[in-house]
Amino acid sequence: MTELTKLIGSTALLLAASAAHAADPDLMVFDYSGFEDPSFHSEYLEKHGVSPTYTFFGDEEEAFQKITSGFNVDVTHICGGSIQKWVDADLLEPWDTSKISEFGNLNQSLMGSDVAGDGPVYFIPVDFGTTAIAYNPEKVPAEDIATLDIFKNPDYVGRVTIPDNVDDAYALAYLATGTQDWANATEEDFQNASSWLREVHPNLRTYWTDPAELSQLLASGEVLVSWAWNETVPTMAEQDFPVGYQREATEGSSVWLCGYVQLKSGPGSEEKTYDFINALLSPTSTQPFLDEGYGHSNAASMKNINAEKLEEVGLGDANAPLLAQLPMSLELRTKQSEEFERIKTGF
Repeated sequence: MTELTKLIGSTALLLAASAAHAADPDLMVFDYSGFEDPSFHSEYLEKHGVSPTYTFFGDEEEAFQKITSGFNVDVTHICGGSIQKWVDADLLEPWDTSKISEFGNLNQSLMGSDVAGDGPVYFIPVDFGTTAIAYNPEKVPAEDIATLDIFKNPDYVGRVTIPDNVDDAYALAYLATGTQDWANATEEDFQNASSWLREVHPNLRTYWTDPAELSQLLASGEVLVSWAWNETVPTMAEQDFPVGYQREATEGSSVWLCGYVQLKSGPGSEEKTYDFINALLSPTSTQPFLDEGYGHSNAASMKNINAEKLEEVGLGDANAPLLAQLPMSLELRTKQSEEFERIKTGF
């Protein structure tokens, strides 16, 4: 595959919820808005005639807090950086991989010990992507986006944005301060990254919360530069908006991995839970995920995608450092979450 996947592999081996959409009452999925797209689970729809019932969260911390407070769902979507937190909280039911038809075709680079663990499999990888500088090439010269310090550049005060997401924010800050492996970040690395985010805070127009908001900010011209997921590229291109995606800043860019876990407290159908994960992993879902800018964990299916298509959606090779947003210690993630909330309020 690409250098992106190789990096993920090497590292791995080492809002209240919105009103649910009326659909299948036997399966409740807690997810990011946008992932309810029926093309992502078309085989489930074909088999059962309806999609699962979806309800949404703004970020994983919100999802975690709601579930630990007693909100019952069957399946939820989390990313690599928080897997250990959910396992340690004893919220998850292990997957029976014998019931997952495409399990043998999953990209083994996404199934290392830090993701799946050496024992029970709590996390099934489904989607992955990159985070880098998205910008308006008609207004922002190439030399300005050669470094991540554009987010501190006084020429762009009020015209830059970063995600309201602790993992993405700290991935950016670690890269900007010279750390490329957050799993081994020291206290000094953490403090340097936090200081960098504090310097950036006064420059920001806002912290964007979802891709739709980011697209609006870029299209309106309010924002010229963003730390953004690669899905921004096809989204803006569909709107005929000029968008550049810089993954080769001197300090680099990041890669992320997300997937699904099943909850011990889930009240729904176990059979439909497995129908759902099988539908997500099916080869029929690969192209729909790519069309929205996401890589797909089904390696056998992804082999059919050419390099040009991967480059179009921001998943090609990059000649720059890469930080993989994979599992970190619970202690570090807690520190980052608490510090990020302080930074956002100006402290």
